Amino acid sequence: MSTQDLAWWRHAAIYEIYPRSFADGNGDGEGDLRGVIDRLPYVAGLGVDALWIAPWYPSPMADGGYDVTDHRDIDPRFGTLADAEELLDRAHALGLRVLVDLVVNHTSEQHPWFRQALAAAPGSPARARYFFRDGRGPEGGEPPTNWISAFGGSAWTRTTDPDGSPGQWYLHTFAPEQPDLDWSSPRVAEDVDGVLRFWLDRGVDGFRVDAASAMAKPAGLPDADPALQVAWTPREWADHPQWDTDGVHDIFRRWRRVIDDHPGEQVTVAEAVVKDPERLARYVRPDELHTAFNFTFMHASWDATVLRSVVDDTLASLAPSGAPATWALSSHDEVRPVTRLGRTGGITDPVLGRRRARAAALLTFALPGGVYVYQGDELGLAEVEDLPEHALQDPVYRRTAGRARGRDGCRVPLPWSGHHPPYGFTDGPGAPWLPQPATWSDLTVEAEDGDPGSVLNLYREALRLRRGFRDEPGLVWAGDPSDRVLDFRRGDRLRCVVNLGPTPVDLPGPPTLWSEPGSPDGRLPTDTAAWYVG
Repeated sequence: MSTQDLAWWRHAAIYEIYPRSFADGNGDGEGDLRGVIDRLPYVAGLGVDALWIAPWYPSPMADGGYDVTDHRDIDPRFGTLADAEELLDRAHALGLRVLVDLVVNHTSEQHPWFRQALAAAPGSPARARYFFRDGRGPEGGEPPTNWISAFGGSAWTRTTDPDGSPGQWYLHTFAPEQPDLDWSSPRVAEDVDGVLRFWLDRGVDGFRVDAASAMAKPAGLPDADPALQVAWTPREWADHPQWDTDGVHDIFRRWRRVIDDHPGEQVTVAEAVVKDPERLARYVRPDELHTAFNFTFMHASWDATVLRSVVDDTLASLAPSGAPATWALSSHDEVRPVTRLGRTGGITDPVLGRRRARAAALLTFALPGGVYVYQGDELGLAEVEDLPEHALQDPVYRRTAGRARGRDGCRVPLPWSGHHPPYGFTDGPGAPWLPQPATWSDLTVEAEDGDPGSVLNLYREALRLRRGFRDEPGLVWAGDPSDRVLDFRRGDRLRCVVNLGPTPVDLPGPPTLWSEPGSPDGRLPTDTAAWYVG
């Protein structure tokens, strides 16, 4: 194998930590870096290779930390820069690498740059870091383009001049509190080069690139096809001026040069929600980013033909670049798999969902490439869909006037121990920042740790076994997906069989690992996966 083939990130299992919801170390009801440091042995014990920490930067939390005021510091609610450096050291001592979020499509509206821009005159260098434009229509009262926000409504907000009169408009792909940076500005590009070096010098092992597809806009900011502006559907867009434009690749080539100049084996992973695997493959060409999240797989229906097609298309599209695939079932932005896979006819069956989620985990871990696990999925947590309205904090809820509840349901703080909230998440007098269900007592780490049949112990055993075959190249299918069974091999080291059909199927013998206990006759029950590990 080449040195490239042996790179750690090509086959890594990476655990996502949303720090506000992972563990509270100072008793204020919000997770923090001390909580992460204290629980690092738990993460290492899962059998993962690395962790990805969602934004830890100073932020007003208008969008859960993705509105950053300083890319070279830590939010005081999470700790200090010294805590971050201790976390890196402790993680590395446990054999864990650490990726951090890189959020540079936009900043917070409270970022010093944006405050300077608001105080400056139109056409000034301070405003050139962002997209400030005059409005259209009478007295400039209409947005400069028909672009829409990912969180609902227009992608433009009008400013107010110091004398109180209406001013220019500024662009925000997401919430109004998140003005987009103009990457055609050399000052923006040079500053982010410095951000990359700042964290690389402190020992981070890579970056997850937030909103990678949004970062470049075409000259002149042309209107989009009005037919595409009815809803935010980037997985259906092609040739859209707001999304996945060719200019993003120049940015990533610049970053790759910065990263390649730094000693070590750092990795980048793109959050690139695009139309198809061929578009996604453009992000991982040899001189751009290393890997990219596979949202097509994450959103695929529980159907053998669909899943096999997604796997084949993904591997085929990445083959020319030599980049590895990545596979994940959820993240801090997505509905948890127990809920998503348990929905039939608009009704969620948590028992069905958990059964399918266990099988889906074995399928995911069996595929060639890297895998991501979102905190809590290893406990079999479901989406919390009944959070009270007063507790909801996601800007999606506000921007859609309540039509969409947003992503808070997958960000509820983790249950660690005990029989009642806060389940060991915090030992302080305050409640967790989002309320936990009263039904989670059987889903704590403490409860599942002692249960051999728990989701937690299934994940631990699967990730342990995965180390024996994860670098096995290729995948060979057996059978036909129309039989509603996925059956494939990874060399001589693994055979994976997943039954997505309505009736049990025959197996060649007792498997090494089941996602659920098998039938008394040794057959594979419906919505169950089995591994044969050599």
